[in-house]
Amino acid sequence: MALRAFLHRACVLVVLVPVLILSGCGRGPIAVKAVAAGVPALDPFFDEDQGLGHDEQVRSLPVRGNLQQGNSPGLYGGTRQPTICDVEKLRKFLTDPANHRKAQAWASVFGISTEHIPDFLDRLTPVLLRHDTLVKNHDYKKGSAVPYDSLLQAGIAVLVDRQGQPAVKCSCGNPLRPFEGDAGRVKVGFEHGNKEWPGYDRTEVTAVRPAARPLKRLTLVDVTDPDRGFERPVGTTGTHDTVFRTGELHSVPDVIGMSFGAASGRLSDAGLAVASDGAELPSDDARVVGSDPVAGTELAFGEYVTLRVGGESGAENQSPGGDSGSDSSPSASSSPSASSSSASSSYSSSSSSSSGDSGTAVSPSSGDPASGSASPSSSAPDASWDAGSPSVGSTPPVSSFEPVPSTHAADTTPPASSASPPPVTASVPADTPADSDPPASDVPEDGAPASGGESSASTT
Repeated sequence: MALRAFLHRACVLVVLVPVLILSGCGRGPIAVKAVAAGVPALDPFFDEDQGLGHDEQVRSLPVRGNLQQGNSPGLYGGTRQPTICDVEKLRKFLTDPANHRKAQAWASVFGISTEHIPDFLDRLTPVLLRHDTLVKNHDYKKGSAVPYDSLLQAGIAVLVDRQGQPAVKCSCGNPLRPFEGDAGRVKVGFEHGNKEWPGYDRTEVTAVRPAARPLKRLTLVDVTDPDRGFERPVGTTGTHDTVFRTGELHSVPDVIGMSFGAASGRLSDAGLAVASDGAELPSDDARVVGSDPVAGTELAFGEYVTLRVGGESGAENQSPGGDSGSDSSPSASSSPSASSSSASSSYSSSSSSSSGDSGTAVSPSSGDPASGSASPSSSAPDASWDAGSPSVGSTPPVSSFEPVPSTHAADTTPPASSASPPPVTASVPADTPADSDPPASDVPEDGAPASGGESSASTT
């Protein structure tokens, strides 16, 4: 009997040990390739000697948490140079019949066809990274786009979509998608000329979660003068920038009762940011039940506000309100929702430092106060087209690049009948709105950056 019991325990151990190992106990870090500013890619889509994009030497700023919202004021930067990314040159290259195979591979990353590449590019905006940023990069090998996780150094020029998501690395034209792993559990490899850069800190890397709604403008900070910021309408290259000073204080707006997505947009419009202390942000539909600091508090530009959430928000609280830089029409959240349990989750922030060498957590601050958000539609890629940019460690968000509704309403006329109509048993309220089915079409919607009309000094 004793021998039988011993053998039974031994069998259980033999079975359980592999199960525990496979279940993830002791999972290793995620391998990520470093990409330094100014270092040519090994397998680029575009010849980097042609001057498609220009990186800058910028020291990465500390971050609050490893996940930033795409509409965070000051998340990205720019300069006074004429251009940091030649979008027209990239357009000509990808639409040249001689490069059709590359164009097909490039477009496949975003889930679009080659004929939609020009429209897609029109919805992207050139910026400079202000933080070491995690992305899913793509090399061009043997006629295909080959994905790999990479860390882009601060100062690298990229094109971002309407939800503030990096979409193209300017210098080589390589397509970018959202990093899908745990940003706090990465192992960065420096090789092929990409040496560890000054100021690199593995704990200070970040990934970008798409804004809840497509933006009308991006709030940038001059990387050579952090006291100077500018608003850039999405889809423009700097000729319509509006300049402002980043030293002004901003009042925390009242966001209690709003959805997290709408509250994030309202804070962004006020020049303030939201970030998570954990690996995930709450669902965009989660209802905000508290903020720290409270409404009316004066904060420096780009500082973070801690939002406490619980449960789902009502439809009446979906609009960002105020002078939003985004459309206020409701839409599906573009970011993957985290679990919206009734338990409150705390998401906090700290002020940004323009020095970049501070050891304290800072916001992507010193940028422009208002980067509103518009409503993304639900379908295929968008420049926010974010072809459904997945947020970190979760399912891809709904993309705002989708077929445009047709002008033909659905036929709702009931079939004719020879039988006499049934007696009316209830009256219809006079103010009942009539159904209006959204029309459908196979033409892609203008779901990405619309250029605004702001004016002032040209910056990029």
